[in-house]
Amino acid sequence: MSPFELAQPASLEEALALLDRDDTDVRPMGGGTALMLMMKAAILRPRRLVSLRGLGPDYRAIALRPDGELRIGALATLSSLEHSGDVRRAAPAICRAMRRLSNVRVRNVATVGGNLAHADPHMDLPPLLAALDARVVAAGASCTRTIPVAELIAGYYETVLDKDELIVELAVPAQAGWRSNYLKITTRSADDWPALGVAVNLRLDGGRVRESRLFVGAATDRPTRLAQAEAVLAGQPLEEAVLRRAAEAAAEEVECIGDDQGSAAYKKELLRVNLARAIAPLAEAR
Repeated sequence: MSPFELAQPASLEEALALLDRDDTDVRPMGGGTALMLMMKAAILRPRRLVSLRGLGPDYRAIALRPDGELRIGALATLSSLEHSGDVRRAAPAICRAMRRLSNVRVRNVATVGGNLAHADPHMDLPPLLAALDARVVAAGASCTRTIPVAELIAGYYETVLDKDELIVELAVPAQAGWRSNYLKITTRSADDWPALGVAVNLRLDGGRVRESRLFVGAATDRPTRLAQAEAVLAGQPLEEAVLRRAAEAAAEEVECIGDDQGSAAYKKELLRVNLARAIAPLAEAR
């Protein structure tokens, strides 16, 4: 590992001042779980790391607002999401997904903001949060802006964040009336990287789909919305034939990518089979 400077600011303002919009060798660090692995492999050689661990407790807080909106500080660990009563009440699909996201040692250290900013296409959280219509609050030296998670990741390890911006908060809107699920398919151990992640979130009216948000991850270079599959579901009951048509539409519309988790053709077939499996339990959910 190459030598580097470790800066440890005590406030958000100090942290932002240490970042450099034009210098890609300066990197912020939350939990550091992915960053350290990339540095050990010599994929990254930053000259300065800006540790965010010294920021105040507000950036680790998880709070459920009276209107049902869930607010999560960017430095909240994945483990804290897994065990939070507020998260379980507001968005139980997040808690369920955490149980198979890597291992407990990683979840105890990795942060929500770091997980999203890392933009690895194999992450479990981005497609699920996109399906929940979540958004991040990003702070820069001159302004603060809100970005939908569905628009945050621009490509393979790329986000729309500027080099001098930090994710400071995640907001998940009230999910009353919505039913959500995340299905992770792995080719190795249950907590390994997914070969495919399918996130579904829908509202029913009289047993028929009133609105849906379907996203796929791991088979694509970013969370990808399944618009054609949503169109198939619109106004339809969650019957086997309907789900089969939606799955076919999803497989046709998505351009999958191959990697060491499986070929593009294999992942397309996984999507064709597993979209229906991700949606079906929601027909009985209450």
